[in-house]
Amino acid sequence: MTTAGPAASGAQGASSSQAFLKIERLTKQFDGITAVNSVSVDIARGELFALLGSSGCGKSTLLRMLAGFESPSSGRIVLAGQDITHVPPYRRPINMMFQSYALFPHLTVWENVAFGLRRATPARSDIKERVESLLALVQLSAYAKRKPHQLSGGQQQRVALARSLALQPQLLLLDEPLGALDKKLRETTQLELVNILEQVGVTCVMVTHDQEEAMTMSKRIAVMSEGEFLQIGSPSEVYETPNCRFVADFVGDVNLFEGTLSVDEPDHVIVDTPECRHFVGHGVSGTIGMPLTVAVRPEKMHISRERPEEAFNWVEAEVADIAYLGSHTVYHLKTATGKRIEATVPNTERHQSDAPTWGDKVFASWAKLAIIVLTH
Repeated sequence: MTTAGPAASGAQGASSSQAFLKIERLTKQFDGITAVNSVSVDIARGELFALLGSSGCGKSTLLRMLAGFESPSSGRIVLAGQDITHVPPYRRPINMMFQSYALFPHLTVWENVAFGLRRATPARSDIKERVESLLALVQLSAYAKRKPHQLSGGQQQRVALARSLALQPQLLLLDEPLGALDKKLRETTQLELVNILEQVGVTCVMVTHDQEEAMTMSKRIAVMSEGEFLQIGSPSEVYETPNCRFVADFVGDVNLFEGTLSVDEPDHVIVDTPECRHFVGHGVSGTIGMPLTVAVRPEKMHISRERPEEAFNWVEAEVADIAYLGSHTVYHLKTATGKRIEATVPNTERHQSDAPTWGDKVFASWAKLAIIVLTH
């Protein structure tokens, strides 16, 4: 059974003794409104950690506290064993890359990357070598003399990254780093960015509202809502075993069935919902009659014109709508109770003459191990 259990523990993935960045019970209030509510997590050296949530959930406020732009109401921030909670931003070994990139339009690519180095240590003799190595890292050596307006969005993003890495920060903060790019460019840039960060070995905390971006780029994700961490885990853990209804619904698409527990055995349970009976291949240690939510991901549903022989885990429905998305087709189905569910079918053949169409009666079924049971 998937339950919320303890609030998302910072011990997941990085033990306290190994933590490079420790966020301890960090809280921020604005005029009596709690924006960040006692969040804690340990982040390992070299880890790329994502804060995922919708607008207003507190993720950007948390990032600004790490940068030193906001002072916590309570709690601590410890970086490499040093308490930096009240250290001013300019004294923190941290750099932040903003969504807008904030490149200087009158400076060349080379000068943009060198800007921070020249201000911090104008007498450095290795500035030229450092800038050129960074431009090579982000594959922009040939564009050193260009101005930002002469670059594509993806190239501007890499210039901003090179500038952020110039002073070799111990911690890099990314605020919606790919938000200004179109979908296709964003997908390719995600992997480029991860490769660059892994080569440098910098510890990174990223804020995003894009679940695909968080799952593609990060080793672990903290899903935030109303200033709290609801779940912390690897992308597969958060997607396959969400610990509450909010996480299941926010990360990816999901079909949710409201029901009650009717059978509870050590090796299986049965949950009755208005649409069908769900047989789950494990126990839940619950109380008969207790309310439960059954969650099934659309890609784990199978569509057939034939009625399944099993007594559980299927529902008859009508095809209400069809969304062809190239690699797969999403069927929007309407059950006899009026409930809408989605089923995703991969398009493995170029032409499927027998594929269901609008108004057809079909049966959607799923395996017992595809079911997630949620208590709240």
